[in-house]
Order: sequence, then C-alpha cells, then structure tokens
Amino acid sequence: MLSEIRDRLPYENTIYFGDTARVPYGPRDLTEVRWFAFEIVRYLVSLDVKLVVIACNTAAAAALRSLQRSFDVPIIGVVEPGARAAVVETRNRRVGVLATEGTVRSRAYEKAVHSLDAGIDVYAQAAPEFVPLIERGITEGPELEAHARGYLAPMKKLGVDAVILGCTHYPLISETINREMGPEVRLISSAGQTALEVGHVLSRRGYLRRSHDTDDLGAATYICSADPEEFAALGSRFLDEEIRAVAPATVV
Repeated sequence: MLSEIRDRLPYENTIYFGDTARVPYGPRDLTEVRWFAFEIVRYLVSLDVKLVVIACNTAAAAALRSLQRSFDVPIIGVVEPGARAAVVETRNRRVGVLATEGTVRSRAYEKAVHSLDAGIDVYAQAAPEFVPLIERGITEGPELEAHARGYLAPMKKLGVDAVILGCTHYPLISETINREMGPEVRLISSAGQTALEVGHVLSRRGYLRRSHDTDDLGAATYICSADPEEFAALGSRFLDEEIRAVAPATVV
C-alpha cells in the first residue's frame, strides 16, 4: 500500500504506523481492533496529518465508519476500492474474497460489493496461516502451496473469476495464489485503487503536493509499537527497499 501511494504521489510526505506489538489483528475480536484503530488514528492526527489511510483490511472492516464520523481529517479504507475493482473485473459475477478471520467475520467485502451490484455472488474465505508464514519470510514453497490449495479449493469449485486479496500481506504471495487459481482468474489488490483515491481526495481538497510546489520528493517516516529493528527488517521485505530508521511509538 505505502509503495503504491509513494509511487503515485511522489511529492507527498508519508508517515507509516506499524502496530507490531499487537498484530496480527485477524484473530482478534473486532471491538478490540476498533479500539486499537482509534488509538492509532488519534495519534496520527496529533502529528497534523492531512489524510489517513487505514491500510489494514481488518481494521478498516472494524472501524472505518466510526473513525470517519469521529475525526475531521479524511480517512480512507481499503475495502471499498477493492470491492469496486472486483465489480468491474468480474465477468461471471462470482467474486472470491481471501482475507483474515476478522475481515471475513465482518462481511465488509460482501456488503461493499453488494452495495455496487447486489446480483454478484461473493464467497469469502479466511486464510489464517498466510500472515504468519509471510512474516516469517515464507512467500513460496510447499508449505505455502499446501495452505493455498486448501483455502482456494472452494473458490475454484464455485468458479469465481475474480479474487480480492483482502489483506495487505497477500500480494506478496500472489504468484502462488495465481498458479493455484489459474491465469483466467483476476487477482485484485486494493492498493492501487486506494492510492488513486488518496490522490483524488487530496486534489479535490487542494492538499496535493505537486512538482511545481516543491523540488524535493516526499519523505517517508516509519513508526512502530514494538521492536524497531524487527520492524525495519520486515518492512524492508515488504517495500523492497532498506528502511534505515524507525521511531518507537508512544501511542500504546
């Protein structure tokens, strides 16, 4: 997600908050996740940000509407952009959602898709083993493939032709998912769609930094709630670039 935003909006300064002390969110109760989301957004707003992206699907599913009602800054989630892309991409009106347990329990993607096209069949599948594997650096190989076969078998049986990757970790294993589902099935990551929405919102509000506003590319700041060195190592894998400095958070 951050990579997409920085690629599309290169002059924007970004602050990335990783709640490494309390992840994964997927197995947690959604009420607890909502509380975490409010803590973090309150902290980010105190840093005078002009827009917040809830880049975690579980947190967006649990808290987005409440957050938008509670804060003055624009707050964007990842569920609606992914749902819109799926509605456009599906040909047979059968959409799969691969997500964390919390996101599946919330039925957020099903509701978002049906708000756009009530006739689309949505099948949501929780994939609880994916995030731990990815965070251990396992993004290919037999262990991952075995879990993928189990999770994706129902979607293949139902004949879905578009699968929403409903967790920001999952694009890192898209090759494995694509091999299992087959080349005719479109995999949808909400990252690109969300980045486009961020640009549109900033532009409409007159907040967007452009090349004629500054000669400097935007700076990226990283904050985490646990071990900064561990976060830097993991974040470097996700962003495919070295993260040199991470600030510890005071929010939790």
